[in-house]
Amino acid sequence: MSEDTDSTAPERRSWLERLSLAFSGEPQSREDLVEILRDAQDNGLIGPDTLKMLEGALAVSELQVGDIMIPRSQMVSLPADAAFMDLMKLVVESGHSRFPVHGDDKDDILGILLAKDLLRGIVADGGPGQVRELLRPAVLIPESKRLNVLLKEFRLSRNHMAIVVDEHGGVAGLVTIEDVLEQLVGEIDDEHDDAGDEAKMIAAQADGQYAVDALTPIADFNDQFGARFPDDEYDTIGGLVTDAIGHLPEAGEELTLDRFH
Repeated sequence: MSEDTDSTAPERRSWLERLSLAFSGEPQSREDLVEILRDAQDNGLIGPDTLKMLEGALAVSELQVGDIMIPRSQMVSLPADAAFMDLMKLVVESGHSRFPVHGDDKDDILGILLAKDLLRGIVADGGPGQVRELLRPAVLIPESKRLNVLLKEFRLSRNHMAIVVDEHGGVAGLVTIEDVLEQLVGEIDDEHDDAGDEAKMIAAQADGQYAVDALTPIADFNDQFGARFPDDEYDTIGGLVTDAIGHLPEAGEELTLDRFH
């Protein structure tokens, strides 16, 4: 019987074993390792999807929460004192499953509300009198936390959302386990995500009007139209309009601000 240790058929080796045999020496830096992985993909040792995940895993160890978090201006948070049915309308409109719940001050995060808990609270006979009784503890983390550390904490604690706080203790944004996983495997679309290319934030219409995304920064709106709306209290056009109307706008509502309708 032959004692040749290299007699294993190549097709039976794992891609990792074949990768180690294909290159001599050791990578001296992260860039060297990425280059080797890309060469391996070019040589057919690993597939494009595998390469993307490996590069994502390397990136996660370098990124911080502040690099990927959903900023405060784009958070959908719920007021603790709102009626159950009003909260349900906000939940349905957003399409999310988890929500920070705040007190009078939006920096005062009282906990996390799961949509399924809200639904149980509404349909249960003799259920809780207010949403505060349905809240789960909120996890607070700094912007500087590494993503690989956060992912491990998410797995151990079974939490799916964390509130990101700045150096002053104020709410800077939020991050979910999906946000972290997307760094590994790419964009994860669900039934609530818009299909196709994202529309421009400010788009001209055939009738001469403009469609303006609610998340358009006020500064960008001002630059586009020569306006002078302040952005010290609200960051987006959606926040400005909602404050002026006094409630979350509904389809068909009209408002005139300065020279804009």
